Amino acid sequence: MKVIKHTGEHVNFEPEKLRNSLLKSGASVAIVDIILEKVINEIYEGISTKNIYKKAFGLLKKDANSYAARYNLKSSIQMLGPAGFHFEKYIARIFESEKYETKINLSLQGKCVSHEVDVLIKKGERIEMVECKFHMSRDAASDVKIPMYILSRYNDLNVKEHEVFSKKDMISGCWVVTNNRFTTDAIDFAVCSGIKLLSWDYPIDNNLETKNLKDCLYPLTCLTTLTSSEKDKLLNAGMILAKDLMVSPEALEEIKISSKRIIHVLGEVEELCRCF
Repeated sequence: MKVIKHTGEHVNFEPEKLRNSLLKSGASVAIVDIILEKVINEIYEGISTKNIYKKAFGLLKKDANSYAARYNLKSSIQMLGPAGFHFEKYIARIFESEKYETKINLSLQGKCVSHEVDVLIKKGERIEMVECKFHMSRDAASDVKIPMYILSRYNDLNVKEHEVFSKKDMISGCWVVTNNRFTTDAIDFAVCSGIKLLSWDYPIDNNLETKNLKDCLYPLTCLTTLTSSEKDKLLNAGMILAKDLMVSPEALEEIKISSKRIIHVLGEVEELCRCF
């Protein structure tokens, strides 16, 4: 059976691929097999992958909000746009979970010109710059021009001392992070040039998806018990991760959510943040 991807490309429907993505939600094998059977019975020749996703999401949500929230992870990261500022804060939180010190949105003077740096990270004596490339389209990819451009900025910055964490900081490493993916040429150039990359699916065993599943770094935009407007208000108030609401549940009161709904929201957060 042929299905239609977001790009308009017709591809074969792969039940095992859908099954694997459902299993990542935390649902049991038994639940996943039931959902998969229902989805297979409802799809038809030429159905869009978007509609298949909607059907699977709805069925997961009937079993547990947290399953649907995990299944919705990639789309939820895209909800950190459109400008990408919340995405930069989210990436900083990921590095903080790995024991880095972080600073965001800096203006640093290079040898030739000044540069806006999204995130600066420090572990031990090593300081690295992190540039975030946010895409609203789920089909967009960061091509080779991105790491080439970032490398030129890094080379202008790494020859000067900067006053960020201390009075004499030297930048000795460079990252490029995107919410989507990198092209093969972009990866090849970055590896050759010593630039570190992080995307939805790269590196294979330590990417944005696996970091979330391992460390419960789910953005609050995953939550199915909040409206889009409520998520925006929380993001603007400085909340980024779902588990931030466990530490500061009063943030939900401040955006006028009722006591009854707060119980449901925090219940979803608790379920979502049981890492597995």
